[in-house]
Amino acid sequence: MEYTLNQLQIFLKIVQNQSITKTAEELYMTQPAVSIQLKNFQNQFSIPLTEVVSRKLFVTDFGYQVANSVEKILNEVDALNYKTSAFKGELSGRLNICSVSTGQYVLPSFLSGFMERHKGVDLRIDVTNKVRVVESLERNEVDFALVSVLPKKLHIEQEILLPNRLFLIGKKSNKIKSNNSNKDLFESMQLIFREEGSATRDAMKEFIAKNKLPVHKRIQLATNEAVKQAVMAGIGYSIMPVIGLKYELSNEELQIIPINGLPITTSWRLIWLKSKKLSPTAQAYLEYIRQAKEKIIKEKFNWIVDYY
Repeated sequence: MEYTLNQLQIFLKIVQNQSITKTAEELYMTQPAVSIQLKNFQNQFSIPLTEVVSRKLFVTDFGYQVANSVEKILNEVDALNYKTSAFKGELSGRLNICSVSTGQYVLPSFLSGFMERHKGVDLRIDVTNKVRVVESLERNEVDFALVSVLPKKLHIEQEILLPNRLFLIGKKSNKIKSNNSNKDLFESMQLIFREEGSATRDAMKEFIAKNKLPVHKRIQLATNEAVKQAVMAGIGYSIMPVIGLKYELSNEELQIIPINGLPITTSWRLIWLKSKKLSPTAQAYLEYIRQAKEKIIKEKFNWIVDYY
């Protein structure tokens, strides 16, 4: 057999995702390229690894057995690479982190110093919505997850990083009467929601339901950045985390609209399964966070105190 490590990695990811499309997205490849690699790998076996039924991909029993062996092979290859770095006195290993999409404004600041200090560490980040983050934790695919709302059904450990506050946001040039009631404000607003599975969407819906506010016109967008751009264009209003609005607020492109019951306050947290045995790399990262957290907040997020 003449399969490559690349083929092994792609096949394992296909098995995990049960999808060529999702695998292509995660590996930043085209779907045809993933399909070709799967075909080349399959050609080395006389028994089918996958099958397509009604245009849906299924992994065969034999395919799952091969995937188990592939995972062991890849783990051994990683271990060999890490041992090489360790022999040279360097911290090495793989650090897997999954983050909710708004966490993209938080996570880099809590990673850059660690990665600069430990160049032998292989970092993998998946930025997605809350549902996918919880799934990644449940399947033990990641070392840590960055969230603002704790998952209810998982037994986890946590390290609180910094506050997360959500405000009603509108275009700066929009004129809002300060004496309007919450109900009057929402009567005329076109509201922009995040997609299903988003923690920001859940918080926004919960606030509206709790305060019995009217929603007559709504738009749904897939990312925090898309929502921000739509609000800046004057298309509507949204309840958003202030963490991603630093420059738009300082440049007076957006405004925070005072409203009773806001801001909604949670915390950005690094979480991991309580039952998980952290690798030396993951343990080193956690120790780094605990030591450097206050300094990072002071240097990178001190501006947030203006919106407490």
